Amino acid sequence: MAGPASNLLVGVDIGGTFTDCVALDRSGRITATKAPSTPGNFAEGMLAAMGVAAERLGLSFEQFCGEIAVLTHGTTVGTNALIQRKGARVGLITTRGHEDAIHIMRGSRGVSSRDIARVVHFPSSQKPVPIVPKRLIEGVSERVDCFGEVVVPLNESEAEAAIARLVEAGVEAIGVCFLWSFKYPRHEQRVKEMIAKIAPNLFVCCSTDIAPKWGEYERVTATALNAYIGPVMAKYLGNLDGQLKKSGYRQPLQITQCGGGSVSVDRAIESPLLTLDSGPVSGVTGSLYLGKVMGIANIITTDMGGTSFDVGIIYGGQPAYSFVSNVAQYEYFLPKVDIQAIGSGGGSLARVDAAAKTLAVGPESAGADPGPVCYGKGGTIATVTDADVVLGTINPDNFLGGRIKLDKRKAVESVQRIASALGLSLMEAASGIARIAEFKMADIIRKTTVEKGFDPRDFVLFAFGGAGPAHAGVFARELGVQKVIVPQKEIAATWCAFGAASADILHVYEQVDIQASPFDAARVNASLEALEKRASEQMDRDGIAPARRGYGFSLDMRHRGQINEVEVMLPEKRVKESLWQPLHKRFYARYEQLYGSGSSYGEARLEIVTLRLRATAATPRPKLSATKKLSAKISPKAASGKRSIYWADLKKTAATPIYDGALLAPGNRIKGPAVIETTDTTVVVHPGRSLRVDAFGNFEISFGR
Repeated sequence: MAGPASNLLVGVDIGGTFTDCVALDRSGRITATKAPSTPGNFAEGMLAAMGVAAERLGLSFEQFCGEIAVLTHGTTVGTNALIQRKGARVGLITTRGHEDAIHIMRGSRGVSSRDIARVVHFPSSQKPVPIVPKRLIEGVSERVDCFGEVVVPLNESEAEAAIARLVEAGVEAIGVCFLWSFKYPRHEQRVKEMIAKIAPNLFVCCSTDIAPKWGEYERVTATALNAYIGPVMAKYLGNLDGQLKKSGYRQPLQITQCGGGSVSVDRAIESPLLTLDSGPVSGVTGSLYLGKVMGIANIITTDMGGTSFDVGIIYGGQPAYSFVSNVAQYEYFLPKVDIQAIGSGGGSLARVDAAAKTLAVGPESAGADPGPVCYGKGGTIATVTDADVVLGTINPDNFLGGRIKLDKRKAVESVQRIASALGLSLMEAASGIARIAEFKMADIIRKTTVEKGFDPRDFVLFAFGGAGPAHAGVFARELGVQKVIVPQKEIAATWCAFGAASADILHVYEQVDIQASPFDAARVNASLEALEKRASEQMDRDGIAPARRGYGFSLDMRHRGQINEVEVMLPEKRVKESLWQPLHKRFYARYEQLYGSGSSYGEARLEIVTLRLRATAATPRPKLSATKKLSAKISPKAASGKRSIYWADLKKTAATPIYDGALLAPGNRIKGPAVIETTDTTVVVHPGRSLRVDAFGNFEISFGR
């Protein structure tokens, strides 16, 4: 592809089964490729997916790397290290007398309401295996009070002895977390300096760098988790950065982060906790960009892959955020785009409870290996994908564009076992498996919308991921959303990689300063200025010109005496006394949206708890534009004949038209029932619904309401 240097925007997303790569040129042309993920060394799968993209563009790998303006990478390396417990040996230095906070945990033991079985049987639930064993936790004499005043100075000889003991015990990383350190960070920083002197090769993490907030347990957890995955991520990202530089990539590598943008590779190495959940968040980032181009402000994002189903919300052009996260039962502080996930994907296993004669689907998954029964790799338990093959919605000879041949006979046998156990016909059992998965998805979307004060009827639903477009027609109708959009046709299957390619640089900074109304403008502004100074220093290091920088401030506020905080946006860069009235109104509006009309109390004093800055820098944008030419005429080549498919709505099998999605043009309309096949996904249009290709090249399903 001829053209100026630095022509391409490239996003790479590593999933459990496949690694996706999306390359966008400046004219808006999109090249999407997949390669199998390589769990032994994830970098191999990433370079392989990039290699396929280079080949498609007729370039050598070196030429391809040389043409990239920005490479943004979403990685699950940190998440996998945590889930598989393959992180570093971590030591923790904390305030003497508070060594056990991380083991005591909160009373809930990190069991969330998501997992109802564990809530019901709470006495039999257990705490997780400790991320830091007690023998590797050292208490040091020091104490700062809640006003940031030093009560007991840091005992440096004790700190030195503690570091020496941890080094002797063979730790690879040390976390440092003192009480109230976010009010006075000097003690933590001093210990960090001492570690650098005694053991310069150790990974070190201070709580004030990763989570400068009140809440001792969540802060120490964030620090320990960051230290636990730090060495693994540093090695992976360091090697990858080196390999790409050797291949001719000249820019700093960008890594997607959970806040909804990207950070430079050196920031990701310092704070790898930012990369947890960043893969699914990229799907929200891509949807946010496409939504802005299309003028859609309210979007429910749904990403259905092989093992999980991830839901995000965009409301009024802004993603919904959460500030407390949970991983492996550990709760920690980190501002991130709110993604709710359940174990419901194409590989989710269907099982029968013989005594109760009931059918359950998921959360266990067949994963990539052995995978669904129809993959022929040794799986024996029916999955959602097997049910789709039996129903006829997935063509076994044209799965992933014909790259994988599926075994329909094996799928039928596995679903027949379930049908026999339940006394159903084969098609009823297959339809039941798909329906249970779809209703579970509708349920998690309700939890993410209705329970957060949003009405699904005000939203458009974006369906992506390899399996999403096949099932969205059912769960979207169940919710009553306006319509379903499958973004950019076959790119929907690699949408998180597209999201990575369209991500802005984002750094989030927070400062806790609890103060009650009437607020002191000078005190608030001093905190905002300190946050802006930190962001400017980071962006200077990133080499970002001042004209490209954007700053968005917000405040976490609450009724005085309550613990429920809500985030209130602060479009003003600084505050004046005249602003307090509008600020109160914004707080009450958001509070009542979350907790119900009349739930706030206008006479109560308010408190500001946390001040926050999201510092952004726009990266070059992929060009997506609407075509002026819409054609109602469907090309005869797009019709691929008919296939016998079972439709639960009709309670019968019907000969259903099949179309090649790549050959459908903007303006084309198709009435259901129909199936549209692309190289990487299948779009199912149920009876009574219709699909059109819009001016941007998206598939749009409407319900005929």
